[in-house]
Amino acid sequence: MNRIDQIFAKHAQNGTKALMPYLTMGDPDIQTSARLIHAAQEAGASICELGFPFSDPVADGPTIQASMTWALEHGIKAKDILQMVAENRSQLDVGLVAMVSYSIVHKIGDGSFIKDAIDAGIDGFIIPDLAYEESAKVRELILENGGILSFLIAPTTPDARAMEIAKASTGFIYLLARAGITGEQSDLPPDLAPRVEKLREISELPITVGFGVSTDNHVRQVVSVADAAIVGSAIVRRISEARERGSDAVVQATGAFMSDLARGLTRAPEGCEASQ
Repeated sequence: MNRIDQIFAKHAQNGTKALMPYLTMGDPDIQTSARLIHAAQEAGASICELGFPFSDPVADGPTIQASMTWALEHGIKAKDILQMVAENRSQLDVGLVAMVSYSIVHKIGDGSFIKDAIDAGIDGFIIPDLAYEESAKVRELILENGGILSFLIAPTTPDARAMEIAKASTGFIYLLARAGITGEQSDLPPDLAPRVEKLREISELPITVGFGVSTDNHVRQVVSVADAAIVGSAIVRRISEARERGSDAVVQATGAFMSDLARGLTRAPEGCEASQ
């Protein structure tokens, strides 16, 4: 059983929920990225999304775009990320999911990238610019090598298409809390709960929610209806704000924030329309 499947099965057995932080690899540098993954684990995260920097990300807002630009300008390569994962995998229990553009996968070679990533210790993939209709080859390669592939479902996705995407996904379903690009928001949409419930009617996969999840109370709201909360821009912003103070400051500030987010896994949501 894939590590992602094991993690969600354990949460289901224990009646608990998962925190999934997103981290841009190479921001501020790959050594600090490794430390941040360890900090996420210590904070209570179950799975980390590892963002592979790309010059033209399709779903990321200005915070993550700026983070990717920093990493690219400082020379980060996919091979550096996989080497770091391989060096740290034995010390980590968290699941590792690559958030990666298909342009990167295709440039390296579908089979080569997927095999190298899974051999290094990557458990799964989110490829936001790969439509599920065109994913058969990549999906087969990932499954053959023991990985999982999750697709995004947006609020604007028609029901029939959402059903097909859910069927094509393995490991978990990634439900966007809102349409558009990533970024921090003050509130989550009130229709989140019914959208989660509709997906539960068509799939037994765990449902994760991201895009706009920014605070511990957002985490509380999300996990009151879904299986995991994904937080990206709010974490990346804290990395960029601490960057000039050095690696220790980045890890300390970001680790503390992730610990705050993890507290939302166990407390009742405050003012949560999504839980009604």
